[in-house]
Amino acid sequence: MAVSPDAGGNSPTDVDWDALRAAAVEVMHRAYAPYSRFPVGVAGLADDGRVVVGCNVENAAYGVGLCAECGMVSELHATGGGHLVAVSCVGLDGAPLMPCGRCRQLLWEHGGPHCLLLTPEGVQPMSQVLPQAFGPDNLSIAGGPA
Repeated sequence: MAVSPDAGGNSPTDVDWDALRAAAVEVMHRAYAPYSRFPVGVAGLADDGRVVVGCNVENAAYGVGLCAECGMVSELHATGGGHLVAVSCVGLDGAPLMPCGRCRQLLWEHGGPHCLLLTPEGVQPMSQVLPQAFGPDNLSIAGGPA
């Protein structure tokens, strides 16, 4: 997967979006979604070139299910850390799927404002997907961890 991250952000043309979406589709087929019957897969490109993936995992106690993005971020950190530079999230039809608000916040935390997201309206930076986001920098203002 090709990417050329730089300090100023990423270019959508530097990402192999077809390969990233294909990885998301592949992992989507491993989702555990017996209750909603809405499998979700996500693939992210890390700043070191790794591709990390996740799928949703539901639970009979509906509120404790795991979003695909949670699994992807867990794999990001379990396999070496770093930051996300590009993300593709898909549903059963393989088309781009917009992450929920909670997951947009998760992507912001682990990718920042320049992380690119393949949305139903095309590739957009997280700064556009989650404008005026709250993040780690806000905690340092209040004297919390930076």
